[in-house]
Amino acid sequence: MKIWAPSPAIVDVLTGLPDVECVLYEGGPARPEGAEDVEVWIPPLVTPPGVRELLGRMAKLRLLQTVTAGVEPYRPHLPEGVILCNARGVHEAGTAEWAVGAMIAVLREFPAFLAAQERGEWSYRHTGVLADATVLIVGYGSIGQALERRLDGFEVNVVRVAGTAREGVHGQDELPALLPEADVVVLLVPSTSATAGLVDAGFLAGMKDGAVLVNAARGPVVDTAALVAELRRGRLRAALDVTDPEPLPADHPLWTAPGVLITPHVAGSTPASTRRATKLVRSQMLRYLSGEPLNNVITGSY
Repeated sequence: MKIWAPSPAIVDVLTGLPDVECVLYEGGPARPEGAEDVEVWIPPLVTPPGVRELLGRMAKLRLLQTVTAGVEPYRPHLPEGVILCNARGVHEAGTAEWAVGAMIAVLREFPAFLAAQERGEWSYRHTGVLADATVLIVGYGSIGQALERRLDGFEVNVVRVAGTAREGVHGQDELPALLPEADVVVLLVPSTSATAGLVDAGFLAGMKDGAVLVNAARGPVVDTAALVAELRRGRLRAALDVTDPEPLPADHPLWTAPGVLITPHVAGSTPASTRRATKLVRSQMLRYLSGEPLNNVITGSY
């Protein structure tokens, strides 16, 4: 059985499994050799080029196991009968930690103080604070739960929102009533047709003056032009780990919009995520080889 693995670390933990040929494929050429013989593909963190054409060539593919929580680059092009699994549980710690750090950085105006430091300027003033804030988590899945655990102790009021309501969690249809009360809105929804453009001009208009939008989901969840307009007005602030487009071109107006902190999609790029991805992949392959049910199988919505 041939496996494509995305890193030397994952190759190492799979090498030696019975009847397995593990080949390193980090997403190089658009038409890599040997795709026709791959039974299990573990794509790299950054989506390789030509996914649709590549999957079309993988006649023996039976399992696609991502090292990301999102599967949107692969799902529309997956051949019939191929099992798709994501990396739920791998990036929760890094992403939740980034979200806490990002909201504190914006509320306490760390970027402005850093700029003052670079000018040699002592710029004393009062700032915002996370204590007593209402934090609205939009997309209350495993990462949302990890974020709430990390917010415990910051003396905040957490409001949870998911696609559909359940006990203790509001439904997405309740957002218009919830947005005006939120000091921080954190986006953790998956990228689907239902969430594309979710944060449009109307959504942003519903947020209170001075509120902070934190996007740790996917860029297309937010209408970039509408967000830039609100930032330029000075009514909202934002912390973005993802953008639309991505990578963000050097001349894009989002770079120079006031009140925004931008990081280049690094929330989950941590040693903890690497360790957990490696552990997950080995566990999944042992299950696959023994015929046991796999974890994190994507069926229906996710």
